[in-house]
Amino acid sequence: MDSVTQAALGAAVAGMIAGRNCSPKVLLAGAALGTIPDLDVLISYGDPVSDMVNHRGFSHSLLVLLPFSFLLSWIWQTVKPTRMGLPRLWLLVAACLITHPLLDAFTSYGTQLLWPLALPVAISSIFIIDPLYTVPLLVCLAASLMWRDKMAQLCRVGVAISSVYLIWSLVAYSLVSHRVETQLADTPLAERPVFITPTPFNTLLWRVVVHDGAYYWEGLTSLLDKNTEVDFIAKNRGHWPIEERSNYLQMIEHFSAGFVKYEQRDNTLVVTDLRLGILDYMPFQFSLAQQDEAEEWLLTDPVQLPTPPVKPKHLPALWLRLLGNQDIDANLCHVSECPHPVTFASN
Repeated sequence: MDSVTQAALGAAVAGMIAGRNCSPKVLLAGAALGTIPDLDVLISYGDPVSDMVNHRGFSHSLLVLLPFSFLLSWIWQTVKPTRMGLPRLWLLVAACLITHPLLDAFTSYGTQLLWPLALPVAISSIFIIDPLYTVPLLVCLAASLMWRDKMAQLCRVGVAISSVYLIWSLVAYSLVSHRVETQLADTPLAERPVFITPTPFNTLLWRVVVHDGAYYWEGLTSLLDKNTEVDFIAKNRGHWPIEERSNYLQMIEHFSAGFVKYEQRDNTLVVTDLRLGILDYMPFQFSLAQQDEAEEWLLTDPVQLPTPPVKPKHLPALWLRLLGNQDIDANLCHVSECPHPVTFASN
């Protein structure tokens, strides 16, 4: 999740556990603790691909954060003793640190909760920025600063509301998953890998990607749709035209569980993680090879390409699709106005 959300969650968790000892300083400390795991973004692993796959690694591991919380709370209590005592202080520190990666695990990126074991967790039930999760925390924190005699209670309310919303995201994911599974049953796509993720800032409109070898099928489905059938659009995944497979390519393919596409842009070979983003707004696109004058491909050091700016027409289209307008396809284009690409629907 984003840094504001993690800081707000850390502050609310700290206030909730501190109880009668809650104060603005406790909230500030909780906010700082809640952001510590993401400080791994300051570490450079030498190239953008390595930075991507190693983010949310050791700093998000429960096997690292638990002993670190013991050490940090002991130093804190030794240098500046608190009225809470060491056991409660450790619980506060550990909870602020651990809720960060646990929340991250609900997103699509993947969180290595048991690093160094290579077992990333990506539930994909909530977008990395979701105001409906964050705002209750911020409102309750603001209220707690106004009514300080009820600080801990208000923090509990904020955590409870956000937790209920997180549970709702799992319910929504399950509903969409059942919808897609039912539609694809007894079709050529029945056994194909499927990736489901919410679209930006909500848990009503979901993006579905089906991996089909040389192609991938992409569709949007809203929980407000009257017709639960998803209109999938076939898109070419391209292919890797070089006999040699670079280590960077293998890292991207492993990180994305194979949900990648390959495309030639002018004389550049670009590999894109299909799981994160929507339409052309994919944050993880990497140039991995260049074509020389003889049109031979030469492997290069990876370069992360910028995400294009959002086109104004796509924002209202995304909103209308969220509200259940099924005339808008996975390209955020009105079917009646745009040439309709090859689509797939169950019989």
